[in-house]
Amino acid sequence: VQLQASGGGSVQPGGSLRLSCVASGSVFIMNYMAWYRQAPGKQREQVAVISSGGNTNYASSVVGRFTISRGNSKNTVYLNMNNLKPEDTAVFYCNAARFDIAYWGQGTQVTVSS
Repeated sequence: VQLQASGGGSVQPGGSLRLSCVASGSVFIMNYMAWYRQAPGKQREQVAVISSGGNTNYASSVVGRFTISRGNSKNTVYLNMNNLKPEDTAVFYCNAARFDIAYWGQGTQVTVSS
């Protein structure tokens, strides 16, 4: 299984970005798909996760600003990020899991700066 993430970039505070990730190489639907981020000097943290049934969970720091969703192809996941703040600056990673096997995509840089 390979995960391909895209959509990062640089925006000003208050701006928006949409990240996309496609998991290819599996005929099975991933049980969970998630976004993590890692800022310089900090540990990687989970930002948002969505189950195959559509249940979602968010880090408290992004509630009300970020929305995770899955595409019609259930192995596609999106992260809509609104009202971005400088503290959201990080490398964002796509993650997918089927039972006890986890897969990671390459990171995509998100920079929020004026």
